[in-house]
Amino acid sequence: MSYKIQKSLPTVEDIHAELPLSSELSSQVAKDRKEIEAILSGQDDRKILIIGPCSAWPSEAVIKYAKALKPLQAKLEDRIKLVMRVYIQKPRTALGWTGPVNQPNPYEVPDVGAGIFYCRKMMLEVLSHGFALADEALFTHKQGFFTDLYSWLAIGARSTEDQEHRIFASMVDCPVGMKNPTSGNIPIAVNSIMAAQNKHTFVLNGNQIRTSGNPYAHLILRGGDGKPNCDLSFLQEAAKTLVDKKVENPSILVDISHDNSIDPETNKKDPLLQPQILQKVVASLKTDPLVAKTVKGFMIESFIEDGGQNMNDFEKAEDLIYGKSITDGCVGLGKTKKLILDLYESLGA
Repeated sequence: MSYKIQKSLPTVEDIHAELPLSSELSSQVAKDRKEIEAILSGQDDRKILIIGPCSAWPSEAVIKYAKALKPLQAKLEDRIKLVMRVYIQKPRTALGWTGPVNQPNPYEVPDVGAGIFYCRKMMLEVLSHGFALADEALFTHKQGFFTDLYSWLAIGARSTEDQEHRIFASMVDCPVGMKNPTSGNIPIAVNSIMAAQNKHTFVLNGNQIRTSGNPYAHLILRGGDGKPNCDLSFLQEAAKTLVDKKVENPSILVDISHDNSIDPETNKKDPLLQPQILQKVVASLKTDPLVAKTVKGFMIESFIEDGGQNMNDFEKAEDLIYGKSITDGCVGLGKTKKLILDLYESLGA
């Protein structure tokens, strides 16, 4: 086989011992998971808002962002369950930086051991500010280092058809959103949900196991093939498909970013369109009872500064604009706060 071992990694037990989840924060994670489950099952009529940077880097800026949003939480909690994106692993269409879990400094050589430590420490800090955590399960074999911290996970557009990711979603202890593939195809995404909700026989750590199935697996609409799929007709199609397929706890989250934030005039993604697209989606909820019942929340890519920057334009991390995304562009903090407050008002209207 064409590889060589570079070095051994710390065990999950080693990392948990060095950076433990306190009993207080463990209770917080359990509470957050239950609240998200209640929203997805329809027992809680609030909406989920998963918001934060496209990629959680650098950690100091991520923590600063969390501190800036914290004062809004108490104002929102009767209508919105706020969940913070702490995405530490990034899929790439071809090549590129795959996130801080592999390369905590994108200008230095990859160091997975240091990346695991870097990311868990950052996540614990964000948890300490009262946020539920969201991430994408890209590298499933690394998840043991972090699964005790998550309240919500996504299976991304490039992974949703992969059987191992579907089985992984069927065995984790938190709700998992299954994105439609990059083509935008909704039935394929619903197939992924059905797979995740069912039991599977699988090999894990040298053992044959039987997964339990995840009744809170749900659909994420993120657009595809350079086109949005968040208009009313797509929401109606997705809601009807979930019901027709008898999916348990039929639920949709609308990812306002990615191909849902394509500017029709330029045919390019514009992250600053997210506030107006969000309002358009919210308006759709008021026109169709099934859509209103099935759409349980939204996803927004947001960071300290508007837009994004190409890390290849710089020679070292210190040259980058602080708090500006080095992956997908984001909406900045000022616009984010207004977006959240406007959403709150719209949900109460």
